[in-house]
Amino acid sequence: MTKKLVRDLSKLIGKDKVSDDELIIRLYSKNAVYMEGKAIAVVFPYSSTDVSKIVRYAYNHDLKIYPQGSTSELVGSSTPHTDGIILSFERMNRIKETNLIDSYVVVEPGVKIFELNNHLAKDGYMFPIDPASVKIASVGGAINSGSGGMQGAKYGSIRDWVLELEVVIADEGGSILRLGSKTSKSRQGYDLVRLIVGSEGTLALVTEATLKITPIPENTVIAAAFFDSLEDLMNSAIEIKKRRMDILLMEFVEDKSVDIAIKMLESKVTGVGHYLLVGVNTAVEARSRVINSLAESMKLHNSNRIYTARSMSEAEKMGLFDIRRNYYLASIRLASESRSDPFSGIKVYVEDISVPPSQLVEAVKRLRGLSEKYNLSMTLAGHIGDGNLHPVVWIEEKDESKREALVNMVSDIMMLALELGGTVSSEHGIGLTKKEGLVMEFNSKESSKAIELMKKIKRLFDPKGILNPDKMFIW
Repeated sequence: MTKKLVRDLSKLIGKDKVSDDELIIRLYSKNAVYMEGKAIAVVFPYSSTDVSKIVRYAYNHDLKIYPQGSTSELVGSSTPHTDGIILSFERMNRIKETNLIDSYVVVEPGVKIFELNNHLAKDGYMFPIDPASVKIASVGGAINSGSGGMQGAKYGSIRDWVLELEVVIADEGGSILRLGSKTSKSRQGYDLVRLIVGSEGTLALVTEATLKITPIPENTVIAAAFFDSLEDLMNSAIEIKKRRMDILLMEFVEDKSVDIAIKMLESKVTGVGHYLLVGVNTAVEARSRVINSLAESMKLHNSNRIYTARSMSEAEKMGLFDIRRNYYLASIRLASESRSDPFSGIKVYVEDISVPPSQLVEAVKRLRGLSEKYNLSMTLAGHIGDGNLHPVVWIEEKDESKREALVNMVSDIMMLALELGGTVSSEHGIGLTKKEGLVMEFNSKESSKAIELMKKIKRLFDPKGILNPDKMFIW
């Protein structure tokens, strides 16, 4: 079957766009954590016409399709789960139009967000969605995942920045549809654009996106501080929010990860304790006043060291972002160094809950309590400007006794988010790992019928179930 499939697809779109090399398949079958699947082939379309041909063939041959950007996701949404083809959009990477007057850019799904912003910065504009993997994350992957990032405190998630989509749906003809419009206001009946954003490639394949863009702020001041107490850090963050500043970002990293990140990076920024990083948009003339207010808020809650920068470029040179950006790598390093068996692999789980910012201190207390309850190591960081927390928990693969504890702790983490008025998934998506959490969330709202509605929508868009099957729902 594999040889015939490769021959057929090669005839359809070109031999250079199809690979059944085992090493290539394995490379594209992994995500950014421990997850790995299997596939028959990897296919690299160059255009929406290519995608349409592939979908038409897949529909008529009941072939599963696993769409993929740069595999930087953390929940299994890009990994193949049963035999099928991986559809990699990495070669569809053109920036097709930039319109400053109408404040949009038109791109293909394989464009990297970092490269897009380099392009836009030449004209003083930006696309403000910045996931931690921003240097490798693609626009298509971000749309599928419903990504957020460090600037979410001000700019929200990607659902707020998609104006129009070109998509291919899984019908007999591989139909190409254009949804939304290039205007900031558009009512087209049901909002199919927002339905597809965050749907993890289960409803349609995005082949082009029109994204809103915004001017780069005139100036952003940055303050970073270390705290002995995590409660003091959280209270400082709350104090800053009360001062009615135009907060661009508000991030934190707990002390264990801070320590190893500083050592790992040989950081210019040194200090002991938990790390708070705050960015505030302000006019150049107001920089000193805003910096003083930030520093005052941090000192009021017992910061033991404060760094300030008068601009983003100065903050970058000082290395103020390095500790936060390298939190996940520091957690992996800490997990590796803490192994009792140096030959054992590590299973790392990255959580993604949100709570209302007013509940952050309580959420942190409960998270630390769960770490103690289950006797599992945990690091903690997050986008506290919008209440999004990313605890990282790990076990050694050889330690069978800890596997059940990990499953139970993850379940309890999601439950505490719901108990505090939050959500089980903020920006990473559902994929394979959060299907039970999705059920938990709607059950907590006495709205379990919502999942049945979602399943009906899935069947309507994808009647044969060929697009990213087995993701998101417990069927």
